Amino acid sequence: MASPNWRSLLFVPATSERFVAKAHTRGADVIILDLEDSIPPGEKAAARAALPAAAKIVGQGGAEVCVRINRAMELSIPDIAAAVMPEVSVLMLPKVMGPEHVKLLSEVVGAREAALGLPTGHTRFIGLVETPQALPLLPAIAGADPRMAALAVGIEDLCTELEAVPGADAIYVFGMQLIAAARGAGILPMGSIGNFADFSDLEGYRTSLKRSRRLGYGCAACIHPLHVPIINEEYGPSVVEVDRARRLLAAFDVALAQGLGAVAFEGAMIDLPVADRARKVLARAR
Repeated sequence: MASPNWRSLLFVPATSERFVAKAHTRGADVIILDLEDSIPPGEKAAARAALPAAAKIVGQGGAEVCVRINRAMELSIPDIAAAVMPEVSVLMLPKVMGPEHVKLLSEVVGAREAALGLPTGHTRFIGLVETPQALPLLPAIAGADPRMAALAVGIEDLCTELEAVPGADAIYVFGMQLIAAARGAGILPMGSIGNFADFSDLEGYRTSLKRSRRLGYGCAACIHPLHVPIINEEYGPSVVEVDRARRLLAAFDVALAQGLGAVAFEGAMIDLPVADRARKVLARAR
């Protein structure tokens, strides 16, 4: 499967009618209906029951619909039974233990797809690695199953287990390992370098996203609608980038037609790897 072209993913509690009603107006590429952290233990069944109606509402603007399930198997199995449906194209898997964990959940999802008459692979996965034990398994998790579309390191949970303060210093090394694992598997590295609990510091948030995009992150999830347009601007190619990519590829095509492998372009030499990066810019723009 091709890597998705996401920039922003917005979390919405599945039982919050107010947030669900407005989610499709926020501009996010993916709306994540949450069954996990934002839902108290006594409300899990109600959240599952709310999914069919909520999925239709949040997806009406064209965003993909994702459901974050719970980690514990006694919760994840009924979560999957409730979440797999035509309107939901992605499941977010928290606290992934390793590649076998992903494969097991894929088997459960496949059985549910078959029971509903959905095509195999209709439901893709976003994996969240949130424990120190799973960090060495990032490459194996990223390539564990064809359903894998994106992978992230869960900063808050991981830092709690590391007894570290969430932030760029604590997450940088693991973030770069994540990016290498995800890109190596042909999926999206999700997240950013930093800690963004302060919703009022939007410029600080933007600065951190700029750095994160330069490092190789491809998309980011957020819990506040104010963050969505900033993610879209920083993780999506700008008009200037798209225009330069088009001109660069035109110049490179002329060079290839002349039998040249490299050509000067606006003060720099460009060759095949540079042209490939430009093609990726145009692909993201589409």
